Amino acid sequence: MEARLAGADQVVAATRSWLEKAVIGLNLCPFAKPVHLHDRIRYCVSPAQAPSALVEDLMAELRTLDAADPGICETTLLIHPRVLGDFFDYNGFLARADDAVAELGLEGVIQVASFHPQYQFADAAIDDIENYTNRSPFPMLHLLRESSVERAVTTYPDTTTIYKKNIDTLRRLGHDGWRRLWLAD
Repeated sequence: MEARLAGADQVVAATRSWLEKAVIGLNLCPFAKPVHLHDRIRYCVSPAQAPSALVEDLMAELRTLDAADPGICETTLLIHPRVLGDFFDYNGFLARADDAVAELGLEGVIQVASFHPQYQFADAAIDDIENYTNRSPFPMLHLLRESSVERAVTTYPDTTTIYKKNIDTLRRLGHDGWRRLWLAD
């Protein structure tokens, strides 16, 4: 799944493939499929090469998502392949992302979820399969409308089980199974 593609079209294609094969295909997020099938995901590839430029792109995308009709654009994937390639730098940047949400007065309106090719949970070793629940082909910030999250949560019996189910799914799949997902790419 390690993608080293330069063009925005290829970045979006790799991200869509990841979404379809991993997130939806493995049912890691039970809320992703309807949004994807109804084409309400905005894919934005940032040209930023420095965190300061990414903050500007993030703020623009937050404004765009906030102003958009949810029936047309429900969520945004802000993909930034040229900045924050190191996971620890990326993880440190997440506070700046939350600050941008607050600065625009969008707390309680939009939240930011994190995905990265080197994602590592605090209590996991770097190669633990559990990390793959949040490993994407490129660093990205997932901008979610709080109202969409709240609506989705009401349709799912117990959201606290999603994380545990994902760990079980990935443990059954294992590293070899994960690699097989990407052989056709």
